[in-house]
Amino acid sequence: MKKFSLLAVIFLVAISVKAQDVVKFAPLDASPVDISYFPSRSVKFKKTDTPSPSIKVTYARPSAKGRVVFGELLKFGEVWRVGANENTEIKFYKPATINGVAIPVGTYSLFAIPEKDKWTIIINKELDMWGAYAYDESKDLVRVSVPVKPVSTAIEALSIAFTTQGTVTNLVIGWDKTTVELPITIK
Repeated sequence: MKKFSLLAVIFLVAISVKAQDVVKFAPLDASPVDISYFPSRSVKFKKTDTPSPSIKVTYARPSAKGRVVFGELLKFGEVWRVGANENTEIKFYKPATINGVAIPVGTYSLFAIPEKDKWTIIINKELDMWGAYAYDESKDLVRVSVPVKPVSTAIEALSIAFTTQGTVTNLVIGWDKTTVELPITIK
């Protein structure tokens, strides 16, 4: 009986090893996905957390890798997905206002049109797109022009964070030597 049990264990281990050989996992993505929350926290939210999140941004973080990002890698005046791979999504857990436009609770796409001195930030109703290739301006919920704020130390990987100024929450996008801030009021 011991021999049979030993043979069964060896057989199961061999099958398990063989099954692992069949699965081909993708390598680590060059632009890993990240999430920024407002209010920011270092741990994941639970339904019982107070305060619960008001906004969540899910995006892929491309790196500059020595390239000039704005004006060269990303052409001025062209719609950009604010990240890499699938378009960036912004989820509002609470009603908000951006530039006087009411933003209902829900998930939207986040796009931008970078220019040298300003960006147009776009919240769009279309989801599940790859990049900005199928971007449809007719589905824009709001467009806001915001000034570029240069930074002296280059930001290697695209980064998104939140800051607050009184009752206004700023969605801050930074990459290369550029940052922009989108003012949002949470209701």
